[in-house]
Amino acid sequence: MNAKPSLTLKRRLNATPRKVYDAWTRAESMKAWWGPQEGDEVLLLETDVRVGGSFHIVFRALDGEEHSVSGTYREVVPDEKLVFSWAWRSTPERESLVTVALRPEGEGTMLTLTHEQFFDEKARDNHRMGWMGALDKLERHFA
Repeated sequence: MNAKPSLTLKRRLNATPRKVYDAWTRAESMKAWWGPQEGDEVLLLETDVRVGGSFHIVFRALDGEEHSVSGTYREVVPDEKLVFSWAWRSTPERESLVTVALRPEGEGTMLTLTHEQFFDEKARDNHRMGWMGALDKLERHFA
C-alpha cells in the first residue's frame, strides 16, 4: 500500500518562537493572519489549546464561499510544537494531521509545517496553496 501524500513547508519569521506560538494558539492573534488569501474573513475561531482540546475555524473566502475546519490537539509543547488533526466540515472522513514545529533562528523563528495523511495528491496540492498563502500572511503579520 502506498503512503498517503504529505507536504512540508518552511518559513523564517521575524519573531520569537513565543510570539509565533501565540499567533497559532490565541484566537485574536490567529484572526489577524488566518486564511489562504488576503481579504479572507474569519467568522468563527475557537481554540482550546491542550492535548485533547479542539479548535474550530470558519472563514469566508473572497468568492463568498464559507469554509469550516476543525480538529483536536494531539501534542502541545509551548513555544516549540503543535500537532493537531485537521478535517473540513465538508469532508470529515478525510482527517489529516498537521505538525507546526518552531525553532529559534537568530532573532527569529524557523517554522516547519508538515501536513500528512492527505486523501489524495489533489487534496495535498490544494492545501499546499492554502498553507503558502496563510504563511505569507503570517510572515507579513511579523514584518
